[in-house]
Amino acid sequence: MKAIYLLLSILCCSSAIARDPNFIIIFTDDQGYADLGCFGSKTIKTPHLDQLAAEGLKLTDFHVPSPVCSPSRAGLLTGCYPKRVGMHRHVVFPKNTYGLHPDELTIADHLKANGYATACVGKWHLGHVSQTLPTANGFDSYFGIPYSNDMSHPNNKGKPRMSQDESWKNQDKFSPLWKTPLMRDNKIIEVPVNQRTITRRYTDEAINFVTKNKDKPFFLYLPHSMPHIPLYVPDDVLDPDPANAYKCVIEHIDAECGRIFKTIKDLKLEKDTYIIFTTDNGPWLQFKNHGGSAGPLRAGKGTTFEGGQRVPFIISRPGTIPAGKSSAELVSSIDLLPTIATLSGHPLKAKNKIDGLDVTEVFTKNQSSSRNEFLHYTSNGKLEGIRQDDWKLLQKQPHRKSKNKKTTAMLFNLKTDLGEQNNIAEKHPEVVVKLSNRMQELDAEITKNARPIFGKR
Repeated sequence: MKAIYLLLSILCCSSAIARDPNFIIIFTDDQGYADLGCFGSKTIKTPHLDQLAAEGLKLTDFHVPSPVCSPSRAGLLTGCYPKRVGMHRHVVFPKNTYGLHPDELTIADHLKANGYATACVGKWHLGHVSQTLPTANGFDSYFGIPYSNDMSHPNNKGKPRMSQDESWKNQDKFSPLWKTPLMRDNKIIEVPVNQRTITRRYTDEAINFVTKNKDKPFFLYLPHSMPHIPLYVPDDVLDPDPANAYKCVIEHIDAECGRIFKTIKDLKLEKDTYIIFTTDNGPWLQFKNHGGSAGPLRAGKGTTFEGGQRVPFIISRPGTIPAGKSSAELVSSIDLLPTIATLSGHPLKAKNKIDGLDVTEVFTKNQSSSRNEFLHYTSNGKLEGIRQDDWKLLQKQPHRKSKNKKTTAMLFNLKTDLGEQNNIAEKHPEVVVKLSNRMQELDAEITKNARPIFGKR
């Protein structure tokens, strides 16, 4: 009997001191849907991310709320369509002084308020004045590039003119021509940043943060600057053939992810840590061997077709996330804030409305998603479409130089036409009307209740 009581006491004590789980979000830039082995790539080797998928859950219908950088990042962190938080009108440039309002609740804000150590390591791109930086938005520390790596401090003037192939073949010559800054917290510490080593330096910083905070819950947000152009890697992993530039960069990112995964295992934090891998939008197809692949999807970055907004997604936590599973449930990056809040054991109590939904049961039980619809906004924040179950409607505006000023309705059934090749709008006018009305209804509410950015656009 005493033994039973002792066992119960031990179990109770263990339960009482169980730590809150850690969260790591690895967020690459412009990586295509089919740029991982586990998502179908036949040429790019990604053994570490493939192993992460084998140990966790892969989502094949995961969407970001914008096909370009800044709005997508705003959506991820705030759980909102970018229009709701004023960050929907394309990307932030070095000359701009606006950004994400510090009053917005971010994933970092929520977790920090509940005792988490928080760090952002990598590309921010939500404003670079002090009131808009990571340290004003819930992160204890920041190390990284404040905007895209093809932007130059302080106003983006004097950008180098060269072919991407030449830049790749002569990295030491051309990489310093980009006057891109590196920041620590609120200060610029390096101009130009050494882009050849930045992916590895991000990893070093991330590992230091994880190691330093191994005894308390932590949130690491690791938004890589690459594979956004220009592409660079260190000498020890360089393939000098520019035809293999993109492949080389992704494989380098995969290897650096492997270093982080090894650190988590070495520190025996594997069962305490959710690791998420995804990207901000689809591939920049116009750059060919310096851009990725959307695989079976139509188009890429900058478009509301699937190739622009459907991206790879992996989540893993051994013992909590079922291993080796794949889900075709509709989920968006705007769903991560409320879901992470639930997974942390500290449910969200947001004072402002968000658009994200709690999809915990998709992750932990491989069940149906609470999301059945999703709005599609253009890179400039204009409403262009809606997804509802298997239906997707796009209301394509004519090109500004086109003589035809009529909007073209494009209706697809993604269950039978994932590549969006067959416009069936004329066959289903009732569906077009229904979806059009619904997307206008949802957008009207967002527009009415939209909140301001910090500063002036």
